[in-house]
Amino acid sequence: MVAGIFSPDLKLLKGRPRAARADPLTTGGVAKMSNEAIQEGEPSGLFAVFSSHASNIKYNYSKIREVKSYRIGELFSAYRDILWDDGRHKYNVSSFIGEIDEILLGERFSAFDQGTLDGLIGTLRQRGNSNATINRKMAALSKLLRKAHKMGDIHSLPEFRRQKERAGRIRFLERDEEARLFASIRSRSEDAYRLSIFLVDTGCRLGEALGLIWNDIQEHRVSFWITKSGRSRTIPMTERVKEVIKLAPTTEGRRPKGPFTALSQAQYRAIWNEAKAEVGLAADDQVVPHILRHTCASRLVQGGIDIRRVQMWLGHQTLSMTMRYAHLATNDLDGCVVVLEAPRHDETANTGESSVFSSPLTALSSPAKAKKSKPAAVKTPGKSSKVQ
Repeated sequence: MVAGIFSPDLKLLKGRPRAARADPLTTGGVAKMSNEAIQEGEPSGLFAVFSSHASNIKYNYSKIREVKSYRIGELFSAYRDILWDDGRHKYNVSSFIGEIDEILLGERFSAFDQGTLDGLIGTLRQRGNSNATINRKMAALSKLLRKAHKMGDIHSLPEFRRQKERAGRIRFLERDEEARLFASIRSRSEDAYRLSIFLVDTGCRLGEALGLIWNDIQEHRVSFWITKSGRSRTIPMTERVKEVIKLAPTTEGRRPKGPFTALSQAQYRAIWNEAKAEVGLAADDQVVPHILRHTCASRLVQGGIDIRRVQMWLGHQTLSMTMRYAHLATNDLDGCVVVLEAPRHDETANTGESSVFSSPLTALSSPAKAKKSKPAAVKTPGKSSKVQ
């Protein structure tokens, strides 16, 4: 850069008078200096420009951070209490992360690449995990890695793709199953029985019910503030729900913090499993406390409640989650049976007005009575008809 500032041939400038300095801004940025000027050490205009700009230059020295590597288990220990609340879900996530760490053989890493993720999914599938189970485990891993990336513990993330899930059959309790199961639960714990009634009539999650306090309950409605989606909702209560949430004061004259705070999830599940085995449902792995939520949703849909209202009642974030129950809503298809069972000979006589699916267009376009056309005149051979 310095060589380009001076004239390329200094010998040609010897003995010549001092040349006027050229303004570097008007001569294409190249200033020509005489040999005398160089020998006398006079600064050029370009040097002056450089020095003025150099005084405005600021140098930033970023900190050099040591690149460390971590195990999945170490990251989970660091962020589990920040990312997940205490409860059943946190317990499941701990199990998921432990399995993932075991598959990775406790490998330490500073970047989680796509190949590692694909190999992990392949191993889980070989172990018999369904796509739905893989999605739950990958959701936990993705949440952990995103937090670690945000905190600077790892410097790259893979792309998590949701595995396609097959729509499974939704199991719900019939009325007689509910009666037998609840009677067995009541024989073991009155509190667990009251909670079961509340769960099946409100459709709330077990954690939502256990987290209720008395301020969440009004005269005819109950509000859920601690929800999976983080969005609160308020629903009306049935008459038997109003009965089971009533608690008599204790011997000290005080009530507990909420209607079900005397129970924990572990206690309720233990009572549930004992009652389930007693009534002959031990072999059915779908009969878990969450089945009461499915039962409530199924009864609402079968009773003719539209799917949007069911979504609001259950607190689903998206309608697609509620659509799992849509196949139970067959009331709007009853008209199809009327049409299919109609006698064949009546189909031609029926007009658009008599059809259960008639529309104004079909009703207007269908004639009231079909006019009979007159048969055409048949000519007799050998006789010609006169045209008058």
